[in-house]
Amino acid sequence: MGRLKYQRVPVTPFRQNCMVVSADSGRAVVIDPGGDVGDIVSTLGGMHVEAILLTHGHLDHAGGADELKEALTARQGEAVPILGPDIRDAFLLGTICDQAAAFGLQGMRNVEPDKYLEAGNRLTFLGETFEVRHVPGHTPGHIVFVNTAEGCAFVGDTLFRQTVGRTDFAYGDAEGLVKAIRTELFSLPDEMIIYCGHGMPTTIGEERKHNPFFPAEAPQ
Repeated sequence: MGRLKYQRVPVTPFRQNCMVVSADSGRAVVIDPGGDVGDIVSTLGGMHVEAILLTHGHLDHAGGADELKEALTARQGEAVPILGPDIRDAFLLGTICDQAAAFGLQGMRNVEPDKYLEAGNRLTFLGETFEVRHVPGHTPGHIVFVNTAEGCAFVGDTLFRQTVGRTDFAYGDAEGLVKAIRTELFSLPDEMIIYCGHGMPTTIGEERKHNPFFPAEAPQ
């Protein structure tokens, strides 16, 4: 791996992997702060956060973003932007409180990002470039962040170790998700490390060979 550090912070009862990505400079970005903001702030310590990035609008990925932004802005003395997901997930970000209530969870907030992102955007943080790719199916506006130089991608709830994200929602699209993974993720190198929204990391090569949702990709 390259020069950045990667810390998984499991948050919410769904044990979602909030990711803290940091550099030796003491600067960081936070990806998908779904909740348990105190745990995230504790993990950050004295690091300066450049941005909060969201892959999609589900409560376990975005429910703590507004509270974290508030806490970090107060601490750092300047606004910390929330970036992403694609605007097609705006309806989910605007109903996080309702999503939380349905699960009996408290303390989560609706989110209004400072900027929605779209496929092809290139973000520069920590001296690195993060490419935005649109991988819909789990949600309509789901995006992923790819850092080619570091050889890793943050894929939210699209691709997991030997499975893929849920699509049994009114807005889910199972066929679309598999197609988007093939196009946007399996086009990445086999050695690319995949940081998933739940569970342990994997690699593109492992999923190409062993994920049962992609039998045509496995060696014959």
